[in-house]
Amino acid sequence: MRKILSNTIVVLLLSVIVGIGLGFVVDERFMRLAIVVKQISAQIIFFMVPLIILGFVAPSIASLRDNVSKLLLFTFGLAYASSVGAALFAVAVSYKLIPLLSIQNSQESLIALPETIFKLEIPPVMNVMSALLLAILIGLATLWSKADKVAELLQQFQAMILQLVHKVLIPILPIFIAANFCALGYEGSIGQLKYFLPVILVVIICHYRWLAFLYVLASLYSGQNGWQVLKHYGPAYLTALGTMSSAATLGVALECAGKSEVIDKDVRDFAIPLLANIHLCGSVLTETCFVCVVSQLLYGQLPELATILLFIVLLGIFAVGAPGVPGGTVLASLGIVVAVLGFNDEGTALLMAIFALQDSFGTACNVTGDGALALIINTFKKKA
Repeated sequence: MRKILSNTIVVLLLSVIVGIGLGFVVDERFMRLAIVVKQISAQIIFFMVPLIILGFVAPSIASLRDNVSKLLLFTFGLAYASSVGAALFAVAVSYKLIPLLSIQNSQESLIALPETIFKLEIPPVMNVMSALLLAILIGLATLWSKADKVAELLQQFQAMILQLVHKVLIPILPIFIAANFCALGYEGSIGQLKYFLPVILVVIICHYRWLAFLYVLASLYSGQNGWQVLKHYGPAYLTALGTMSSAATLGVALECAGKSEVIDKDVRDFAIPLLANIHLCGSVLTETCFVCVVSQLLYGQLPELATILLFIVLLGIFAVGAPGVPGGTVLASLGIVVAVLGFNDEGTALLMAIFALQDSFGTACNVTGDGALALIINTFKKKA
């Protein structure tokens, strides 16, 4: 098992390195091919995401039996509390450090990616949130009606989806990741990181601090060693860095959580797909820090404390419904960025730009944090 884990990490790291290296040296003709590969692989991956959610959430709810409604409410509340807590932590750090940092806005233009020579559209059978709600309802209906035959069919469907994850999704992920980083290297986004490097480093350190807090909290609450979960999350973290999507990383995250002996299988299959769509602590932390940066950079001051607190309360709600695609959190929350913080077009554009530069690290924090919350949920289920 350790050998498989090690091989996965090596493959993902090579995908990132090869992708960035190619992006710096390839010509436009090669880049057109890379964009086609990126587009088709992304279509396949995101087509499978609703199927994975249905295949894992519905049968796991059907198998939970007792206190499932209480467990759902606890999971939603836990995810919201983690996201809001991460945002409050970001505010505390931002108000102290941002005035001390030297940050400049880059006017350097990116190289436009060439138009794709071929585009294949594979729409998912439903969007992520529809799949999540349908899975919850099917699981609850199966449980309440004691439909044992349906429960058995759901278990078989889960086994089928698991085979698709192993034989289709995971082999495609390195290709998708390499193509993504190739595009970033070609257009110059990687190079622009240097302009916001100080604040990006602060944000990444905050990610690690928050993850440490979550795993320590999970260890104290469960009486188990959180490292027994965290040590398996290397492949999921690296996959999230490349996909920039918790949903696209779902297959790998399920495998990583499944290697832990302190999380029960039924809780893993219930919690990990659900948390992938509602627990966005890293993305919320990142956006909160960056709205402070943009406010300081463009408007000469940090937001008022009462204003930023209102923004955080609302952001936690919006994050629950953010689509499982790159940049989902900031896109879902643009309304409150404008309405609550008063950002103009320049402010929202800059926020989206710098958020996109390190979106992958926020996503990796989201995914890795799911493991800590799954351990808490596992203990709550046993105590309920």
